[in-house]
Amino acid sequence: MMTRRGFLRFISGSLLSVASFSTYAVGIEPMLLTHVKRYALTPPNWPAGLRLRVVALADIHACRPWMSPERIAFLAEQANALQPDVIVLLGDYIAGMRLMAEPVAASEWASALSGLKAPLGVWSVLGNHDWWEDPVAQQAGAGPTVGGTALESFGIPVLENDVVRLEKDGHGLWLAGLADQMALLPGRDRSRVKGLDDLDGTMAKVTDTSPVILLAHEPDIFPKVSSRISLTLCGHTHGGQVRIFGYSPIVPSRFGNRYAYGHVVESGRNLIVSGGLGFSTLPVRFGVRPEILSIDLG
Repeated sequence: MMTRRGFLRFISGSLLSVASFSTYAVGIEPMLLTHVKRYALTPPNWPAGLRLRVVALADIHACRPWMSPERIAFLAEQANALQPDVIVLLGDYIAGMRLMAEPVAASEWASALSGLKAPLGVWSVLGNHDWWEDPVAQQAGAGPTVGGTALESFGIPVLENDVVRLEKDGHGLWLAGLADQMALLPGRDRSRVKGLDDLDGTMAKVTDTSPVILLAHEPDIFPKVSSRISLTLCGHTHGGQVRIFGYSPIVPSRFGNRYAYGHVVESGRNLIVSGGLGFSTLPVRFGVRPEILSIDLG
């Protein structure tokens, strides 16, 4: 039988544990030096002799104090130091969180990202919060968005259901960027969240047999991705923001933990989901540090 003193010790220890967890998850892990998560793979039918390093940044969610323009500029320096052939940005640059000291204007975070440099360029897609936090685009049901305009004004093209052909060491490759799958919130003319993505239309723009890398903010598109696409890169989930023993209690995906985080191979098709850099809804990270992806292909 537990004594009164024992009960009080138990309660005190529990409260201390909760306080310690909260302090770490809110104040420490989100601000840790960014982890570089490295992958190396050769997708099926990848051309022999094509060596490509892709560096990817996802889910910046710019806001003070956690993701200031100064920190974003530092992240750009870290990405450049990885000596990428190409850099890709996987969406959600805008905070999408009310619990913040101060928002960061699109011109500020886009200017910080303009420091990214790679021989084959820096390319981007938009995420759901880049649409949801833009009332004009929501009302119109279409772009341009404030975030997309800011990126392009600083020389970072936005691929929305579009492709670009690149070349390295005599080999061609395609980047295909998908418009957001959750772009438009329910409203007067919409009963549910509506996507603007068009995978078939995007792939119809690929005009030769060179490999394709698909950029899509949300990983839920992956079951529809054909083997024609060598690699799909996504963000959005933040690895669940809380990840314990490889499991995330809450994942913003209709597939739950299936596409929550990391390298997934299904039927020979490859997907990599970034744990991202910032957070949305709540400023909490535990077991999934902010990360930049460095992916060596071939």
